[in-house]
Amino acid sequence: MLTEDGKHLYVSYDEYHNLIEKLAIKIFQSGWEFDTILCLARGGMRPGDILSRVFDKPLAIMSTSSYRAEAGTQQGNLDIARYITTPKGEIAGKVLLVDDLADSGHTLNAVINLLRNNYSPITELRSAVIWTKAVSVFTPDYSVEFLPTNPWIHQPFEGYDALRPEQLIQKWSV
Repeated sequence: MLTEDGKHLYVSYDEYHNLIEKLAIKIFQSGWEFDTILCLARGGMRPGDILSRVFDKPLAIMSTSSYRAEAGTQQGNLDIARYITTPKGEIAGKVLLVDDLADSGHTLNAVINLLRNNYSPITELRSAVIWTKAVSVFTPDYSVEFLPTNPWIHQPFEGYDALRPEQLIQKWSV
């Protein structure tokens, strides 16, 4: 649900999963066939997992991080892992790169440049996200929602960011 001022988008679990299913449909209807899904951790892990199951393709993971300042609401320095975790040795062939959103677009640009320059076994690379913000300098190949007002997206699992084990113990103690 988008707030009236257009600055915040609140997404429920059902909406989130529906959007991933719509993303799967877009990818399928494009007719493009790929060998592996490479998700960017953390944001791309949930969509990557679901797409991996729907398309019955192996899931590789690359860890990236840029949102650390102000409780994860301001972009900081971009860190990209040196290695890709994949169940099939080296990542190769046609790869679908998956993340949750193209926010500024800098992470996706940097990762794609890295993959194109350092992973020659990748023969074709396309990208898929749930949301693309108007301010993004990157345009993904597949996206479900375009966000012209660039809202902050409140994803349903973000409550866990502030939850600690002691709180879980308190919650579940009878």
